[in-house]
Amino acid sequence: MAVDANNRYSDEDLAEFKALIVEKIEKASHQLELIKSAYMNDHNNGTEDTSPTFKAFDEGSQVMSKEANSQLAIRQEKFIRDLRNALIRIENKTYGICRVTGKLINRERLKLVPHATLSIEAKNLQK
Repeated sequence: MAVDANNRYSDEDLAEFKALIVEKIEKASHQLELIKSAYMNDHNNGTEDTSPTFKAFDEGSQVMSKEANSQLAIRQEKFIRDLRNALIRIENKTYGICRVTGKLINRERLKLVPHATLSIEAKNLQK
């Protein structure tokens, strides 16, 4: 782990994390578009000519499906926003520093959760 005297990740490390985050933003944005597309296409499931009973069940599941898609979209938008905030921290050279302890967040944790702002130590203190 390359850390300079200012208790931060090196510019090389930050560039590596930036590439990872940009890739995750692209994937997450694509997934968000798929979720939104599925939400928009939920209007017609081809049940117009089926029995009224089945149609009522289908409409109920359609409402649940729209709610689930809406929740997925909201979570995905938050994830993208958190990743973009991480890019800002990279630009500010504050990325990877725990906002509670001021210590560096473990490299492996950042690879798994690149938008993390808390170290495991700080996260455990919250419990």
